[in-house]
Amino acid sequence: MGFSVIRALVLLMFTGFIATSLSLAQQPPEAFHWVNFHSDADTDVVNWVRHSLDSQKWTVIREIGVEYDAALVITDVRSSRFAMPSTDRFSMWSVSLTTHAVTPLVTGANLRFVDWLRFTAGRAPEIALFYDDCEHCQATTFFTALHYDANSHEWVARWMRAGQAAPVWSSNTLADGSWTQLYGLFPKTDGSVALATWSHFDDTTHKPQSDFVYLYSVDVGSGIESSVLLSGKAVELTKQRLCRPENLLPGLGRGQDTPLCQRLLRPDAHPVTSPPANNHGRALP
Repeated sequence: MGFSVIRALVLLMFTGFIATSLSLAQQPPEAFHWVNFHSDADTDVVNWVRHSLDSQKWTVIREIGVEYDAALVITDVRSSRFAMPSTDRFSMWSVSLTTHAVTPLVTGANLRFVDWLRFTAGRAPEIALFYDDCEHCQATTFFTALHYDANSHEWVARWMRAGQAAPVWSSNTLADGSWTQLYGLFPKTDGSVALATWSHFDDTTHKPQSDFVYLYSVDVGSGIESSVLLSGKAVELTKQRLCRPENLLPGLGRGQDTPLCQRLLRPDAHPVTSPPANNHGRALP
């Protein structure tokens, strides 16, 4: 697909966003359910999953979600029996309920589920979540969504690259404060959502300011996810939307209170640097 066509699609997508604070949380698909570890009805699934994961590294199985012939499994690894639970690392797996095949999905720390969100109109909602790459460190936070893929008969994580999902925030900021980060999940008029991120680098080393604005979305026709580095008019539209909390899903944005957004939304507001009229250039008793 040509670059001009991609740009046109991005612009069309952003004109479809709505300025609303209404939650777009969805109900899970009818075929999905979380396993009850204390129910006899789910005993066979639990035993099947345990057997499938025999060769993998894990300490405890936290959750099992089942849709059709695949299980979404969340496990924890504890470094030792004396380690604090807050240091556990989680892993997510897709486990076939027909062949015992296991596919690793995501590994990290500090897993935070968002809700079921719809990323394409007319398709089933997906499990949205944030996670970090490490605990008690200068962590990077990632965002992904999990869904059952009917073609491969397994669970799939979106926007994965080099083992990690879409990066939205880094604690490893620059010491001089020249790096500003923003991200947010936007609702669209068709009931779906998309993610946008913005990294801004100020001029601190005689280099021009630079902006990197990405859009993470899912194609309506194919259901395939994409991550696009925006340019031109789409960049300015995205900046404006990211800086306005009312454009975002509640609680699913960060960085909107930065001076960068204040300057963008109020370009005529400049800090007062001139001294008061009665200033004498020295401290008075």
